[in-house]
Amino acid sequence: QVQLAESGGGLVQTGGSLTLSCVASGRFFGFNTMDWYRQAPGKERELVAEITRGGATNYADSVKGRFTIFRDNAKKTGYLQMRSLKPEDTAVYYCNAEVDLGEESTWYGWGQGIQVTVSS
Repeated sequence: QVQLAESGGGLVQTGGSLTLSCVASGRFFGFNTMDWYRQAPGKERELVAEITRGGATNYADSVKGRFTIFRDNAKKTGYLQMRSLKPEDTAVYYCNAEVDLGEESTWYGWGQGIQVTVSS
């Protein structure tokens, strides 16, 4: 069974940086997609960044130029590097991935979420 676990969140001042990690455990043959979402109190969950199997990336307008998504396939880990953080980036961040299980089978799931708080 595949599981995702985020780490690296915490409290940071405005203008600071954090890098979130999402480690995938279990047996699989690679990421098809990996995304980072966030959900602030009272708001809907929104897509922050995504990276495809081929390495193409896409970002929400609100984080373009400040956040970078990347992954290390050998470590089965995805990352979200966040720079120039703003109070409005405060949210619970979730990683989401679809992985290749082989034999034309895939697994899709979410991590448990991790809090990022940016103080003003």
